[in-house]
Amino acid sequence: MTENTGFEAFKLYTALKLHFTSDSYDYQRYNGKTNVSKETFTRRKDRYYFYKLSRKYGLEQLRDFYVANFVSGNDKWVGSMLQDGEENYTKWTKIQQSLTYPFENDIIYMSDKHHPLDWIYPRNGNDYPMLLKEMMQGGIALETVVILVDMMELLPMWKERIQEDIIWPSYKLTIQKYIPFVNYDKNKFRNILRENIKENA
Repeated sequence: MTENTGFEAFKLYTALKLHFTSDSYDYQRYNGKTNVSKETFTRRKDRYYFYKLSRKYGLEQLRDFYVANFVSGNDKWVGSMLQDGEENYTKWTKIQQSLTYPFENDIIYMSDKHHPLDWIYPRNGNDYPMLLKEMMQGGIALETVVILVDMMELLPMWKERIQEDIIWPSYKLTIQKYIPFVNYDKNKFRNILRENIKENA
């Protein structure tokens, strides 16, 4: 296992930032590799932050720390992460450790409030499906939307139907890029979805 150093922390940050902010770079596909050099790193004025993070976390933990912060919607600069990132990471870790709990609660909540078809279909090109609306308003977790999008393969349809081009592209990118980092049992979560829609529809 590679030892975490300031440079390794910087490489990981660069790869994950590229993954979550660009359409073309895929962290999994390129195995986290980028073309950053030690020379680039030593010229950065913020390299101190990476040394600090490398002393606090191992590389696997640091990967999760970065992911938690990149999907939080907050400032993606490493200095900001050091100030506010621990809270984001703690919340993210709790959700990952018990994904079934928030997912089931969110499905029950959605079933109580909205018809299932309204969850996934926007009513017109400038509107959002209720799943997106509820997530944007803090009613349900991002992870719930990511799981449903992955299970039901919703993104192609949403990309075609949602025409709003100011807010949606940012959410679309986050959802799309977050999918590989949300580990869940598809059969188990399909059953949770099926059972709770049936009971609460």
